[in-house]
Parts: sequence; structure tokens; C-alpha cells
Amino acid sequence: MQDSQEYKKKKSFFDSVITLYGRNVVLEVLQDENITIHKLHMSNSNQIDNNIKLINSLAKSRKVEVVVHEKNSLARISKNSKQDQGVAIDIMAKSYKSADEIQHMDAYKLIALDGIQNPQNLGMIIRSCAAGFVDGIILPKKSSAKISPLVVKASAGTLFKLPIYYCNALEDVLPTLNDAKIYMLDAKAKNEIYSVDKANKTIYILGNESDGISQEVAKLCNDSISIPMNRGVESLNVAVTASLLAFMK
Repeated sequence: MQDSQEYKKKKSFFDSVITLYGRNVVLEVLQDENITIHKLHMSNSNQIDNNIKLINSLAKSRKVEVVVHEKNSLARISKNSKQDQGVAIDIMAKSYKSADEIQHMDAYKLIALDGIQNPQNLGMIIRSCAAGFVDGIILPKKSSAKISPLVVKASAGTLFKLPIYYCNALEDVLPTLNDAKIYMLDAKAKNEIYSVDKANKTIYILGNESDGISQEVAKLCNDSISIPMNRGVESLNVAVTASLLAFMK
């Protein structure tokens, strides 16, 4: 029993860890005192240039644990050997939470993402939601863009200003939120986004850039809604759609 509890505790901890890579991103993280850092990873093949010296200096001043790896080992940690530049950093984001926590919320307006794979789209969605009237984003780990330096850049510093609820797949989470009104965005839907009933708990689902919302997720929605379009325009970029939803009151 104790081993099971210990395992769940460790799993919960590592699920909330986000690994970023690249020297500029690592420097930005180390310079931001609001970000809790778990561990800094360095390749033993790094040339000791000014950036590496500064990274080491900042890590020392913040008392961050530094682990030196073989180049291949670091690549397994960063999962992007071509762009990690020999450094990666594990951060503890207070805003990165398990989707299980949504069940305990009394009211919310959430945007759930089903198969969003473009990192720039994800970053821009996060930025719009952080600026608008949204209480959080549900981001599955399955078939979705991961939090990465490209996402950080596209979010323009807003990544940690909005709760992001992680899960394995939306199909696992949505059935547990049966007291919420769940809408899927569909260009062919008759009901428009401005005519939906305002519920105490509302979730809007945005689908993949090319294929839209999966059949498995569509079956779990209460209704489909669309954005009214003029002049024969068929659809909008998913990040633009998120912006419109974010600023609906």
C-alpha cells in the first residue's frame, strides 16, 4: 500500500515537470525567479563559451542541481538532439496541473485541444486564453504538440500565466465532467458561438489543424457550434478561433 502511494506521488511529481531545451530558453528560465527549477542538464561535449559560462553561473547562484550527461543521454532527455544545443532544463510549473483537478472546480470556462500539433498554434492559443476570459486549457499528451521552446516563444511569455490541465487523452477526461456543457467547434454546425447557452461549467473543444475533432471526442460533446463567416471564407486558423472564444463573456 505504501509502495503504491509512493509510486503515485512520484508519478504526479514527474507528470508536472516540463523539460525545455536550447541555450536561449534555458537562460531565460534561469533568469526568471518566478519559475521553479528542478534540475539542469548539460552535455559533456559542450564548448565552454560565454553562454555556457553564464548558464553555469546562474545555476550556481540559484542553487540548481546540475547533471552532466553524455551527448546521447542528453538527447534522450531533451527529445530533440538537433536543437537542444547541449542543454536542457526541468521546470516545475505551478500552472501545469492534472486534469483530474477540474472535477473539484465549482465553475469554469475551459478550452480543450484535440490533436493540435503545430507548436506555434499552441503557443498562440495559450497567449489568447491567458489574455481573455478563460480559466484554463485542457492539453492531452496523446497526439498533441508538447510544451517546447517553440511554444514558449509563440506564447510570448504567457505560458505560466494560465492553468494548463494535462491528461493522456480527452476521451479519458470528458466523461468525468458530465456536469459540464461541452461544445465542439465545427464549421458546418448550425448553431453559432454567440448563441450558446452560458453554463456554469463550459468546455469548448478545438480540433486538429487538418482533420478537426476526432470521432471519439465528438461523441462526448453535447452540441456543435460554428463561427459565422462572411464573403465565402470557409474557416479560420485554430489559434484565431481560440481568440474569439477566449474573449466571449
